[in-house]
Amino acid sequence: MTDKIFDNNQVIMAGEVVKNFEFSHDVFGEGFYILEVSVSRLSDSYDVIPLMISERLIDVKQNYIGRFVEVSGQFRSYNRHDEVRNRLVLSVFVREISVFDSEDEIQKPNSIFLDGFICKEPVYRKTPLGREIADMLIAVNRPYGKSDYIPCICWGRNARYARNFEIGGHIQVWGRIQSREYQKRINDTDYERRVAYEVSVSKMEYIEDESVIREDEELMAVR
Repeated sequence: MTDKIFDNNQVIMAGEVVKNFEFSHDVFGEGFYILEVSVSRLSDSYDVIPLMISERLIDVKQNYIGRFVEVSGQFRSYNRHDEVRNRLVLSVFVREISVFDSEDEIQKPNSIFLDGFICKEPVYRKTPLGREIADMLIAVNRPYGKSDYIPCICWGRNARYARNFEIGGHIQVWGRIQSREYQKRINDTDYERRVAYEVSVSKMEYIEDESVIREDEELMAVR
């Protein structure tokens, strides 16, 4: 059962370490640390993605800046109380990691697969240049009744398709994790630089109600 749950949230990623380990939290004596990695896109740009890593997987006291890592794991979220409201914080929870000295030794993947449920009505819009975009929030189940809430962004025909999805709908998506900077307004004169993380969707499949499908199949069998 647990292995099946892990299958619904799969990340493979590789990139260059740009910021060393920073302590995040402790669970029953096991320390978890954030490591920031620069992941190249197909264009000349890049994304800086936070990795959540256990001290039992790697020596967190070493300096890894400028070295390269390959990881596999899951894209996870948790709510952090920020001033007067909760803030959704996302990172890649690492289950396996390898370290390399040269970029030539890595394959530069950045891929994610999610199997979850629409938990907020998709927001469809067009840019000033007419590009179609749809934002989705997907709940992906974890073991023991927990869920991760993953923001996703769709483009073009995928955006047109996604705008009709209903809350509670079952969906599978494939894509990559990307980072995006924005300015958060603090008061009338001050802004704060923040970074958002989301899944840029390249492919998706909306799963029809399995119970309805089974009922239709049973009726066909009777006939």
